Amino acid sequence: MKNNAVANSSTVKGISGLLKEFKEFALRGNVLDLAIAVIIGTAFGRISTSLVNDIIMPPIGLLLGRVDFANLYINLSGKPYASLADAKAAGAATINYGAFLNTVIDFLIVAFVLFLILKPIYQLRQPAPAAPTSKECPYCFSTIPIKAVRCPQCTSDLTTTMASKGETA
Repeated sequence: MKNNAVANSSTVKGISGLLKEFKEFALRGNVLDLAIAVIIGTAFGRISTSLVNDIIMPPIGLLLGRVDFANLYINLSGKPYASLADAKAAGAATINYGAFLNTVIDFLIVAFVLFLILKPIYQLRQPAPAAPTSKECPYCFSTIPIKAVRCPQCTSDLTTTMASKGETA
């Protein structure tokens, strides 16, 4: 009986420890940033879809002879239907390439906007140039380690040259 109480106690401690670790993980900055990004991305996706369906595609459809891209489809059943809605209501197999075109244009808009947003951020994130690891000997012009005090090629003493320039080894 005593062993069961100890086992149950350690199980409760294990679960509470797991919940504590999960809480720490969920409240970390990166997870919250990701959650906010998903919410904003979802909202932006709706705006982009509306832009494609309600603003971009109607004028294009008008220019192409009053075509509604959302209703463009290929009927695979062999029976004629007046519209995509009629074909769907009848359960006919269709390839909805108009909806696919709308989705592709929607994706291209989102990708372009993300490119415009991320391009300056990536330019700011470029790594700093690495510190030089070599220098040129002022006498023989060979490449030598930056901390060298004597040139291994011409054996010149570089401490006098560095002292005259105000440098230290």
